[in-house]
This record gives sequence, structure tokens and C-alpha cells, in this order.
Amino acid sequence: MSREIEEGTELKLDFTKLKKVANCGADVLPAVAQDAQTGELLIVGYANQLALDTAIAEGLATFWSTSRNELWIKGKTSGDTLKLVEIRVNCEQNSILYLVEPQGAGSCHTKDSSGTARSGCYYRKIEADGSLSFVPGKE
Repeated sequence: MSREIEEGTELKLDFTKLKKVANCGADVLPAVAQDAQTGELLIVGYANQLALDTAIAEGLATFWSTSRNELWIKGKTSGDTLKLVEIRVNCEQNSILYLVEPQGAGSCHTKDSSGTARSGCYYRKIEADGSLSFVPGKE
């Protein structure tokens, strides 16, 4: 992923993402991680049966990386794990919600201006002119 996409202020949405997910070779569904205490949406990823089983066994939010085609226990290498409080399923049983307690500096792999991991991946907003700006306090 490029720094401009992850940190910049130019809007470059990837409308091909679901096509890429469909072609990853794994049966997956959307998996959302939300801070159980604050309600902040932290990450949207994908899970397959292995990821769900691993999440339950490990007690940590776990995803299936559709770009690397491998199991991804969030924070296993960085230390910024997401401890599971509860797992919910939607009415159609085609997505899951991980309610979590962040364990570490943040849950996003990007860092703010002070070098600290951001609490979640939703730190920019789309302005009326189509540009991006940082949410106050998340720079």
C-alpha cells in the first residue's frame, strides 16, 4: 500500500476491492472490529471459518488476509492486539462483528504525527470537494 493512499489527502477509493476479495480463492465474509467501550469502528476485514475458529480459540480478533491469502491475527507481530469481548453475527449470517478491547497503542498499522499507532483505521473524512482531511485529534 502506498503512503499517499494511507496517509495522503487525495481521495483514491479502491472500488475493485470486492472483486479482488471474490478472486482470493477463499470463502470469506466481512468482519468488523469495534471498540466495545467507545463504539469506535476500528477495522473492516474478512474472515473465513479458520479465522473465526482461531478468534474463538485465541480470544483475539482474527481475519483472513485476502491480499496475502493467510491467517491474520491482528497485532500478533506489532503487539497491538484486539482482545475479544464478544462476537456477533448479523441477521442474514453474512457478516460478523468483533467487539474488542484494544491491547496496545492502537489498532491501525499507520501512525499519527507523533509516531503513535492510530486507534483505528478511520482517521480521515471526505470533504465536499472530494479531498480528504484528518479527523481532529487523529492527525
